[in-house]
Parts: sequence; structure tokens; C-alpha cells
Amino acid sequence: MREAPQDERRFVGPRRRLIELIRDRGIQDLEILQAFDRVPRHRFVPEGMWHRAYEDAPLPIGWGQTTSQPSLQALYLSVLRPRAHEQILEVGTGSGYLTALLACLAGRVYSVERIRELSKRARKALDALGVMNVALLVGDGSIGWRKYAPFHGIVVTAASPAIPPALLEQLADGGRMLLPLGTLEAQELVLVQKEGGEVTTQTVQSGCTFVPLLGRFAWPDEVRGGER
Repeated sequence: MREAPQDERRFVGPRRRLIELIRDRGIQDLEILQAFDRVPRHRFVPEGMWHRAYEDAPLPIGWGQTTSQPSLQALYLSVLRPRAHEQILEVGTGSGYLTALLACLAGRVYSVERIRELSKRARKALDALGVMNVALLVGDGSIGWRKYAPFHGIVVTAASPAIPPALLEQLADGGRMLLPLGTLEAQELVLVQKEGGEVTTQTVQSGCTFVPLLGRFAWPDEVRGGER
């Protein structure tokens, strides 16, 4: 990942304070903290939001979408624990910030986004930072990306009423999937693990609110609301 230009070093202090906050909230994994230090969040949100980029808060990114608060994204990473030899599927590219964080930890990241404009903007930000191990696709994330399956890890950043069967099929044996499950109004963040053909689930966090996952194996296109 390329070094930040001189005029962007004013964000170093706020980024380090955000990292300390994430650490205070229980994320002690050094690789994860280093990823947050390497990836400049302001480069993934509209310029008008740069002054808020290092708040631990969701921020609007356009087209009715938001990017999650960094401490929640740190929780995703700490539960999923992507490793350098693994390939990860991300459903919901959004701003591309979590995509970049995943790219710091995993061998290869495949990310699907249904809104073309967001995918294009994420690609531009990733390219500007020299992130080379990410492939993006515009499409229905609920059907995954079969061409590159199976995946060691799958992270879903939008809420589904149930585990999409296509994603479960594309999860490797021994793999993990993290996704919000529930109603449109409230969900639980659930860890799904596949081992020897057996599937287990575990609630990681309750009381979450995400945008709905729209697609063939999730909510219909008419549904709108929530936040990413």
C-alpha cells in the first residue's frame, strides 16, 4: 500500500486516536490494529465527510448507504480472522474501506456490490492506494461469486432474513462466515462455521442495524432502509 501524500499526514493523529479507541474496546490483535493504521479511512468517504472520517461512527457514502463504524469493522476482522494464505468473499463492497482492511490481512479478496457507482468509487480509492489483491464485481451479493469459490471466509455487510444458501455452498470446509441475520428493523451478528459437512452458528453481537441485503437469496429489491 502506497505512502500517504504529505498533505494528508494531518490525519495521522486522528487515525491513531481511533486505533486507541478500537484497542480500548477489546481488539488487541496487532495485525488488525496495523491494518487500521495503514488504511486511511478518509480516502473512502466523500471529501465533505473527511473531517469526521476518524470518528467511531457510521458515515453516509451516497446512494442511501453508509459505511459502518470502525469498531464494528474491527469486530468483524477479529471474529473472521483472515490469514495471508486465505481468500475472502465480501458481500457489500460499500465504500471499499473494509475491503482494504481485509486486503491487508488476507491473500485475496473478492468483493460484490450491487450499486455500480459505489463499486467504481471503491475501485478508484483502492487503486489510488495501490491495493492489488482485490477483485470487484457488480451484482447480486446473495448469490456470491461462484467462479472463485470456495472461500475460507465470507463477510456480509448487509442484513439477511436467513443464511443465503449460495453463500453457504461457497464456504470452504473449515471456513467461517459472518453476517447480520434478523428482521429489517434489528439483527444479530452471527458467526457461521462449516466443518466436515456440519454447520454451526453462534451469535457474536445482538441489537445490530444494517441495510438489507437485496437479492435472489435475501430481501426483494422493493425493500429499503437501515444502514451499512
